[in-house]
Amino acid sequence: MQFKYPELLYALFLLIIPVLIHLFQLRRFQKVQFTNVKFLKSVKLQTRKSSQLKKWLTLVSRLLLLAFAIVAFSQPYIPNEKDFNESQETVIYLDNSFSMEAQGNNGSLLNEAIQDMINGLPEDETISLFTNTTTYKSTSIKAIKNELIQLEHSPTQLNYDVLLLKGKQLFSNDQTSTKNLVLVSDFQQKDKALTLVADSSYNLKLVQPKPAITTNVSIDSLYISNTNAETIDLKVLLSNQGNTNSNVTVSLYNNETLLTKSALDVETEAETIFTIANKNGFNGKLVIEDNGLQYDNTFYFNFNSKPKIKVLTINNNSSDDFLKRIYTSDEFEYLSFGINALNFNLIPDQNLIILNELERITDALLSALKLFKNEGGHIIIIPSVDISLNSYSQIFKEFTNNNIVALNSSEKRVTTINYNHPLLANAFYSKVSNFQYPKVNKSYVFSSSMNTVLSYEDENSFLSGSNGFYIFSSALNKDNSNFKNSPLIVPVLYNLGIQSLELAQLYYTIGQPNTIAIPSSLGQDEILTLHSANNSVIPLQKTYSNSVVIETSEFPNEAGILEVKNKARRLENLSFNYNRDESQLLYFDINALDDVLTFNNLEETINDIKSSTTINALWKWFVIFALVFLIIEILLLKYLK
Repeated sequence: MQFKYPELLYALFLLIIPVLIHLFQLRRFQKVQFTNVKFLKSVKLQTRKSSQLKKWLTLVSRLLLLAFAIVAFSQPYIPNEKDFNESQETVIYLDNSFSMEAQGNNGSLLNEAIQDMINGLPEDETISLFTNTTTYKSTSIKAIKNELIQLEHSPTQLNYDVLLLKGKQLFSNDQTSTKNLVLVSDFQQKDKALTLVADSSYNLKLVQPKPAITTNVSIDSLYISNTNAETIDLKVLLSNQGNTNSNVTVSLYNNETLLTKSALDVETEAETIFTIANKNGFNGKLVIEDNGLQYDNTFYFNFNSKPKIKVLTINNNSSDDFLKRIYTSDEFEYLSFGINALNFNLIPDQNLIILNELERITDALLSALKLFKNEGGHIIIIPSVDISLNSYSQIFKEFTNNNIVALNSSEKRVTTINYNHPLLANAFYSKVSNFQYPKVNKSYVFSSSMNTVLSYEDENSFLSGSNGFYIFSSALNKDNSNFKNSPLIVPVLYNLGIQSLELAQLYYTIGQPNTIAIPSSLGQDEILTLHSANNSVIPLQKTYSNSVVIETSEFPNEAGILEVKNKARRLENLSFNYNRDESQLLYFDINALDDVLTFNNLEETINDIKSSTTINALWKWFVIFALVFLIIEILLLKYLK
């Protein structure tokens, strides 16, 4: 045991004063004569003995009272044998993901943690701190106080394994110091189980603040449920965590103009439909009011001017009437030429080229198609019944690892649809198993299977392909097949046309890789830029003859509607929304983890670190003992006769 103020222990010498007073009793007794001397002698003896006992007990209690009081003022303590005189290192991870917007007893969980840190840690103490977006190494609360107060929420959260690795990297190489890694997070449930394996080189402490409000309504997504020449029906999907939320108001804006509102009750899921005019240039925003998380109360989307997709069909002697009926003028710019009348200068400007039952592919056409495909174009091959295997093998060699090996003259039925193929994604409301099977009389056999879209009953491919190159295994003329009369032909060929130009979607999700095709022809040294209200950036981009493909990942990092510009000229708008994964108010039970210390708030953790890095104070116990002997003295004086 050691003392903070050992000089106060000299006051213990003053305890000799009450002892001397007790030993040298200065009071004189007056003798009084009584008749019955024998009786009085007995009473006098008993009185003196009991009086002496009471005085000795009182003296002992008084001395102990004074002694414990003096020792308490000297503040005794027992040093922590393990950590005493060792240097301390503290690394704190502060989760600033959107789920930390949940309301606690004194504001959001993030603000509570920040206040505990500012109030609990000494201003000049050296610590390291990192969030999902920022790292502060070997700093102090005083130096980063303003940054902490202004800390914003992040749309992404670091992986738990990354947290341990990054936290360990922020420690010094000093082997003699005691290291504490503190993870402050709500530990929201993700796809993977929570597994935190503590390292023997540091002490792992988990802080899990608990929200006071466990109800949250969010706008999850929207899509076009119906469209015609005049109107578009937008279906909005909402979800709720916790108790049923009654009379939730959903407001629809075009830019900053309020168009309409819809009120609904949200139990676990709900949906509502808005009808808007079918026109170009709609910058939409959906807003709800909710006491839970705030980031998922706004949802952005937009419609751009829709360019017509350019489709070129190259025919031999076959009819292309079925293609003209699919690629109509309201969405497509359709051209059709015979192989002998084709203007090769038209090929680079197209989005989709269809080789409709050509018997052979010339070297000139192959060279043009190769350049067209390298520029991002899409190709569909419908072979003739009688083809030149040699010329077709050249185009297969150029674009795939497959080839045609034989002609099968037996009749086959198309019986299987690959609903998981990207070409047919969302093309059907439900899986169809009893449709009218198309049939073919003659078909080609490929050397190996490609990404099959439609297949025969013997599992050989009828339509296969990917990455902008698709091929049918048979001719589609009415003498060889009835596929033109099948209900499958419209969704298949229509999707092939639509996907040949990757038009901007209603919205994109922040934090995910997005590939977006912008219809634009750029001059030399020209680039596209993305502009938000507060920032602008040059995204990764690939320039083709009639489009520019941009890629977004880290930017944008804020939800909203951005402008795509070529210098000062606006080309179109793109909408970005935060990922809704953080809206789930489900949390891991960190108390089930082994070899880690868990706390409900950061203040408890800071106090635990302080107690382990300083002393075990004993002065409170000595004050208690002093009070105990004070009570004993009072009882002795009052009740001991």
